[in-house]
Amino acid sequence: MGAMLKFLRRRNRAEDESGPVDVEADAAARAEEFWRRWDDMLPEVSAALGDSVPHRVDHQLAELAAAVHPHLTISIERGETAVYALVLTSQADPELRPYTDAWIAAAPAADSLFEYHDSIPPVPDPTEVTVNLRGEKYALADVRVAPQVDEAEGLVDVAVYHPGFAGLEGEARAALTFLPLDAALGERLAADRIGRVETADNEPQGAIGLLEFRDLVRALDDGDSVEREESGEAGEAGEQA
Repeated sequence: MGAMLKFLRRRNRAEDESGPVDVEADAAARAEEFWRRWDDMLPEVSAALGDSVPHRVDHQLAELAAAVHPHLTISIERGETAVYALVLTSQADPELRPYTDAWIAAAPAADSLFEYHDSIPPVPDPTEVTVNLRGEKYALADVRVAPQVDEAEGLVDVAVYHPGFAGLEGEARAALTFLPLDAALGERLAADRIGRVETADNEPQGAIGLLEFRDLVRALDDGDSVEREESGEAGEAGEQA
């Protein structure tokens, strides 16, 4: 499965310079075309996955994503309920959300082979994941996170520690800092709820594991969602009165 966890991005050199467009209508049309082409190439994708050579369809998938928007990223991941998950993501860029929204709205129903996501989903159990960096393996079960909740902002600032940090520098160290957060929370929740992120040289006091950290962030997100719903209902009641 490791070979499949590859993000594909293809930038379209011929940007549309025809002037303003109806973004929602344009996104809907592009999404419809994506799914038509996906249906045509699904046998080829299934064959590549069955042969354990998913890179055989890298180019075709990148072309499909670019046809929706040149800055979107597509990947085939391990599914939560299906065998595989097809993921088209804006990488938390709000300007691209209309395109991923249209894409997921037009997606076919999930089946036993494929499910579909418009953001990278969380790993069911991140503590079972091992990351390969520069020829070495790092178990995410060893990650410890010290969270500091800013309830006013609805954000969680974190200090991340892994004993493997001692042997890493630069981009590799940054990767081992951020990858566990994305694995535990998924792309969208991480983008919405994570504030400042620091790399800790030593395990911080009060640090917790990734599963406990995920529960904390989800509880914060659920609480804010309920508060927004109650505020909306109160506002509607006031208008009716």
